[in-house]
Amino acid sequence: MSIHPTAIVDPSASLAGDVVVGPNALIGPNVVLGEGVEINANAVISRNTSIGAGTIVHPFAVLGGPPQSVGYKGEETALVIGAKNVIREFVTINRGMPNARGETKIGDGCFIMTHAHIAHDCVLGNGVIMANNVMIGGHVQIGDSAWIGGGAAVHQNSRIGRNAMLGGMAGLEGDLIPFGSALGNRAYLGGLNLVGLKRRGFSRETIHDVRNAYRLLFAEEGTFQERLDDVAETFANCAEAMEIVEFIRAGGNRSLCMPHREP
Repeated sequence: MSIHPTAIVDPSASLAGDVVVGPNALIGPNVVLGEGVEINANAVISRNTSIGAGTIVHPFAVLGGPPQSVGYKGEETALVIGAKNVIREFVTINRGMPNARGETKIGDGCFIMTHAHIAHDCVLGNGVIMANNVMIGGHVQIGDSAWIGGGAAVHQNSRIGRNAMLGGMAGLEGDLIPFGSALGNRAYLGGLNLVGLKRRGFSRETIHDVRNAYRLLFAEEGTFQERLDDVAETFANCAEAMEIVEFIRAGGNRSLCMPHREP
């Protein structure tokens, strides 16, 4: 274990044997740091926060701070961060709210870039990439391997599906389907994240099926419910297409991010 003499570590914190804590870092009450965690200079791990093995926290990040909500009255809530994440400078991730999940959760292998903010009760899957200055409101759910472009903002209670991409400077007010790509100030669905699908090794057959399912789902004929049922029937043997169907059927507190229609 390597703890710089200027660092402050609360007696109730639990640190694995090879943790590194840099100059002027603060490790607060009931913090748990796993094997190989590195907390760099001036970072703050506030309280009730667990960080999984191999995660690196860069200078001036503040993790496990209280939720930014007028309803928060100092209750004991938590932040859980998985393994092998990279959390860059000035990132802020808040704990949960007592009347909600009570816990904010970050998966494994995420890359969260400078000045990003993740609010209370959010749930991030594995391998999420979040570029600089991203703003994530409370209760947002983000699926595995999603990409959030620089300066994007996500409204509270929104959902972003697996392998979706939200473009830089976009403002997402609704739910973005798995494998979808959205952009714009009031974000609209611009198509599929085909580049991401190819990079992550999805087969040509799968990509072909997902594209055809997308075209059917967002065609102009019939009602949306009719088209959704048609996709479920036609592509019942394509797990990825059915993932989109199930995402939509599960619903949420926000409307679905839809393609832009010319007047």
